[in-house]
Amino acid sequence: MTRDNLLFAIIGILLGFIAGFLLAGNISQREAAQRAMPLSAQQGSQNLPPNHPPVAGDQQAASGEGGQQMLASVQTAMKQARENPNDFDAQVTAAKLEYQIQRFDQAIEYLLAANKLKPDNTEVLAMLGEANMDAQHYDAAVKWYKAALAKNPKDITSLDGYCFVLLQSGDVKNAEDALNKLEKADPTNQDVAQFRKKLEELKSGKK
Repeated sequence: MTRDNLLFAIIGILLGFIAGFLLAGNISQREAAQRAMPLSAQQGSQNLPPNHPPVAGDQQAASGEGGQQMLASVQTAMKQARENPNDFDAQVTAAKLEYQIQRFDQAIEYLLAANKLKPDNTEVLAMLGEANMDAQHYDAAVKWYKAALAKNPKDITSLDGYCFVLLQSGDVKNAEDALNKLEKADPTNQDVAQFRKKLEELKSGKK
């Protein structure tokens, strides 16, 4: 083999090695991204009650054609709500769409606007409790869940959320009272056992 042929052979081997390395790196990045998406969704749900309805993650909601349509719907709803501040339904619609893509603080803003228009609307009161819970504003969630239950004591979903945020806030007395009501109103509720466990942990920590 001549010197030139040997040089070309070495260059060819090096180029093949580099191409293979880049291809492997690209595949690894894609696999890592795919693994990260469900992980982020799991992390976002760690602080929710066991029976909390699933919430679409930001990455999932913003990906693909469906995600683009969702974002377009949110933008349209936001525009409608801002241009019509006295339109109750517009505020609620914008809040629900913001909530679906986990923009909880933005959802709360629209819900507060809706609450000003209809202070006694039980749906908005309950949604304010849930949105604040998901945003981890537990003190505010307690306030709104309490208001919702004052209007509708039989709202099991709000009572469930109320128990959760009281436990998260470390309010043992009120949490126990709420949990007793939840167990009586819904004996088969799957959250009761875990709430009881959390309550006992709080009690033992105070001793």
